[in-house]
Amino acid sequence: MVAADVAARLEALRAELKRQGLTGFLVPRADEHQGEYVPPRAQRLAWLTGFTGSAGVAIVLADAAAVFTDGRYTLQVRAQVPGELFEPHHITQSPPEEWLRRRLRPGDRLGYDPWLHTGDGVERLEAACGKAGAELVPCPANPLDAVWGEQPPPPLAPVVPHDTRYAGRSAADKRREIAEALAAGGTDAAVLTAPDSIAWLLNVRGSDVAYTPLPHAFAVIHRDATVDLFVDARKLTPGLVAHLGDAVRTAEPAALGPALDRLGAARRTVQADPAATAVWVFQRLAAAGARVVRAPDPCALPKACKNEVELAGARAAHRRDAAALCRFLAGVLREARGGRLTEITAAAHLDALRAEQPLFREPSFPTISAAGSNGAIVHYHATPATDRPLGPGMLYLVDSGGQYLDGTTDVTRTVAIGAPSAEQRERFTRVLRGHIALATARFPAGTTGSQLDALARRPLWEVGLDYDHGTGHGVGSYLGVHEGPQRISKIPNAVALRPGMICSNEPGYYKPGAYGIRIESLVAVTPLPTPAGGEGEWLGFETLTLVPIDTALVEPALLTAEEAAWLGAYHARVRAEITPLVDPDTAAWLEAATRPLGARGAREGGGTAAG
Repeated sequence: MVAADVAARLEALRAELKRQGLTGFLVPRADEHQGEYVPPRAQRLAWLTGFTGSAGVAIVLADAAAVFTDGRYTLQVRAQVPGELFEPHHITQSPPEEWLRRRLRPGDRLGYDPWLHTGDGVERLEAACGKAGAELVPCPANPLDAVWGEQPPPPLAPVVPHDTRYAGRSAADKRREIAEALAAGGTDAAVLTAPDSIAWLLNVRGSDVAYTPLPHAFAVIHRDATVDLFVDARKLTPGLVAHLGDAVRTAEPAALGPALDRLGAARRTVQADPAATAVWVFQRLAAAGARVVRAPDPCALPKACKNEVELAGARAAHRRDAAALCRFLAGVLREARGGRLTEITAAAHLDALRAEQPLFREPSFPTISAAGSNGAIVHYHATPATDRPLGPGMLYLVDSGGQYLDGTTDVTRTVAIGAPSAEQRERFTRVLRGHIALATARFPAGTTGSQLDALARRPLWEVGLDYDHGTGHGVGSYLGVHEGPQRISKIPNAVALRPGMICSNEPGYYKPGAYGIRIESLVAVTPLPTPAGGEGEWLGFETLTLVPIDTALVEPALLTAEEAAWLGAYHARVRAEITPLVDPDTAAWLEAATRPLGARGAREGGGTAAG
């Protein structure tokens, strides 16, 4: 959007707030389900500000406005949002609550949509308003929606069964597990608002948002293992009711409120997740008289711990995914040298190659195809205005993934087009060392990802460098490419890593205006033998991604013997598992791309492309 459009929309919102007697309003990038990807109807932050990132919040007051994003989007937000209208802030270095404490005045009324903020989030906002002598006001209707003239309708994609041959467990078995956990904790029911939890629990999938096979719905699971599913009846496909079974009752989404009222009237004990559930749910339950238990989503942890069928599916999906990516890399650098590829055409080519793979359904996120300085923008997305040709002297960063019926993939590789500089080789090698340190970590049961995060950063820290994003996120099984409750990050996380969890391993380095480097593979947490003389249970990681790492960017003198051995063994495994899946030309490239460091030959200074 141009600045004039943003200014007009901001003015219209301020006029509506004045009409409603509000001093300001919060505009998060969120919908009623608090998911990462939201449908067009919920793209309120983008409509108001022009910012299209996947995380952020704007605050609009009568005389000031600001937009807050995390470290992935600090460059993007400044490029997309007019700075004269919205102050840009780093959400952890300058939190919204601090900004509000400075800006609000006694008697001010700050509005919010209770469907778009979690219970925990509203508590923090109430504390900030209280310190300023202001009032946080829930709005029955969203003021921004009142001025959004052509707001898109809610999504109506079909809800379909997800076969047990991919899920590995029946929905009835999952319902029993969750119900038993509720009963053991003295809880009568749990409210589920996360679509991925509902999809996992009932073995269903949908397509209400792009890139993630989610059906938008709400659910209440009871201690007798029955479920009330609140979903638009127009989304129910033939055979779905039979798939759900008699223990699952369906109703329209509008029936959720009355259902919560009945639980309250019966003085039931009801569980909901304050970190992921809209505060509307807590307010409705409390008003109805329910005893509300604030506890994590009961499906989150069992969903994160993949069963053997899901792990086998993930391995198979990653092999097919690697075949597509290797076909892409085998030709992209050769084409780039001739100036025949741009960021957009390269991404489209990769997406097309993935689409040829069996069981593929859609990308797991928009492909990040970033050449040269665009690679320094962590979540860069090429547009016709920013699209640049791939050419000699550049680093090319491609971060992409696929949704397959048997698994979800996410992989980043950075490759040199032509001869890389000494600085690029040194920094790439430090990122690689961090990647290897995490891939080879051995840790006791009970360890969290936050405790492991520094392993991946240490080689950069040694020379005063770092990256401003997490090192790893959880990944679903034909579900979200970003999945909790585990993560590998500086941000403290109390959830211990457990066998079956899938995480990313993605350290990076970004030099603004010059280049970006990221090496990302997915890993599965797996049990390890207890060392001789050791005690207790030990865990490690199995690397699932099977795509070569560009050795033309590696400075061998910086690697230890153990690190070099890991890279050699990894490439030998890639070559053995992927060569049978690709065409002869790609196989020849793969042979060259996976040669040991001491046998680089024609690849010296030439990237991973053959020829």
